[in-house]
Amino acid sequence: MLSEYKEALDEGSLVSKTDSKGRITYVNDLFCKLSGYTKDELIGSSHNLVRHPDIPSATFKEMWRTLKENRVWKGLLHNRTKLGETYYVNSMIKPILDINGNIVEYIAIRTDITTQEAYKEILEKNLSLANNNVEYLKQYEKAIDEFVAVIRTDTNNIITYINENFSSLSGYSRDELIGQNCKILRAPKHIEKEDCKRTILELHKKKTISILFENITKDKETYYVDTKIYPLQNKDGDIIEHLHLMYNVTDIIKIHEELEATQKDIIYRMGEIGESRSQETGNHVKCVAEYSKLLALLAGVDEEKANFLYAASPMHDIGKVAIPDTILKKPGRLTFDEFEIMKTHAEIGYQVLKGSSRSILKTAATVAHTHHEKWDGNGYPEGLKGQEIHIFGRITAIADVFDALGSERVYKKAWKLEKILDLFKEEKGKHFDPNLIELFLVNLDKFLKIRENFQD
Repeated sequence: MLSEYKEALDEGSLVSKTDSKGRITYVNDLFCKLSGYTKDELIGSSHNLVRHPDIPSATFKEMWRTLKENRVWKGLLHNRTKLGETYYVNSMIKPILDINGNIVEYIAIRTDITTQEAYKEILEKNLSLANNNVEYLKQYEKAIDEFVAVIRTDTNNIITYINENFSSLSGYSRDELIGQNCKILRAPKHIEKEDCKRTILELHKKKTISILFENITKDKETYYVDTKIYPLQNKDGDIIEHLHLMYNVTDIIKIHEELEATQKDIIYRMGEIGESRSQETGNHVKCVAEYSKLLALLAGVDEEKANFLYAASPMHDIGKVAIPDTILKKPGRLTFDEFEIMKTHAEIGYQVLKGSSRSILKTAATVAHTHHEKWDGNGYPEGLKGQEIHIFGRITAIADVFDALGSERVYKKAWKLEKILDLFKEEKGKHFDPNLIELFLVNLDKFLKIRENFQD
């Protein structure tokens, strides 16, 4: 599977890898073909070999600052071939980390957009002429039609024209789109965030807009377009229409999503390792993740952080990998000394994860460390109380206990729902955050729906 994925990537994108100091350690054939350099000439060198001298140094400073913070950098770069010719690439550079969260190398994935960018430059350089002669602008529009997806809209966002490239990309015919509001193309998130409304307001100020749109085809498939929108004016300076130039960057976005999904899958699998050693039910980590995200959203946690918690919560018991089987798999009640050893899994999990600067792993460290703390201060490992306990720990505590009590273990039978709810009411303000328990009970039907979907 991975080899097939790599082959597909190599065929469609320029790929390179560097060590932590920026020295090239790998380039694919497409990179060599476009740059004109051989692999022997590139490997061991830095990417300065292909950088165009006109690129501002601030661009590279911003790039390295982003990468050193373990974040993905994305942007447009213009490079220079061995023969001195300019080419343009849409780039995504991602840090690759070791188990301790240290950067060991960088992978860069690029798409050649030289032709499209050249025509964009022609259009931008001639906008001043176009302001006095709309017919002149249409000649440039006709030229780029062959290379870029194009639509035109009036000042009310109503589509008045689409070219064949956009028709092929979107799956719509001209007759199906002309006369429709441009919002018909957008993914729901753009409508919810009012991106289209804000874009129109900026265009009314005669500003050129650059935006990445997530669009939906006629067949309900997602595609991504790097879009520039130009407010076209007549000789009096009045805006008469908007010209949208789009480059399809779906492959780049999908690759990024695949890398993120792979990271989350690794975290989930590590969480399963911790659970499997103590013979937890197969769906325990899945249920805890779903319960935690739902409760976080109900508690007003923003969606991005709730998604971090969803991805991280499967790691809540990762510290159990260091607990002896004689304790983890003991069918009877643990002795005092055995339980003291068992409790160390919270600190162990925290120590394993705390060194990372990645948001998901930082969240996982917090969850591992705090999900056995109690509201009244009688939990472990720190004996934190009330709001001292991070909300992620308070949320995961409820999710973990709800699933654990409702599932059969080597040392107990599954509890009936009524008995679990009685315990939650009794432990409200003692073990559990009282406000979170209230949210849980009021929305019980939603949690039961999740449990029904994940029955072992």
